[in-house]
Amino acid sequence: MGTLTKRATVYFDPAMHRALQHKALATSRSLSDIVNEAIHHALAEDAEDLAAFEERLNEPLVSYETVLKELKANGRL
Repeated sequence: MGTLTKRATVYFDPAMHRALQHKALATSRSLSDIVNEAIHHALAEDAEDLAAFEERLNEPLVSYETVLKELKANGRL
């Protein structure tokens, strides 16, 4: 964890908290490090999704009904 950190109160389900504590002990890491890493991965995944949406912004929209018709016409449904 970096030197500039912010403190927050987070409430976990008791079983989740116990699992995090066990993982922290097993990996010789702090619970904060594990939670920070998980949040980092989740936010990075969100950023990738947003970038993918941005790349496809100008693609034509295809309705759900059209997709179903195409699948049926191709024998996939």
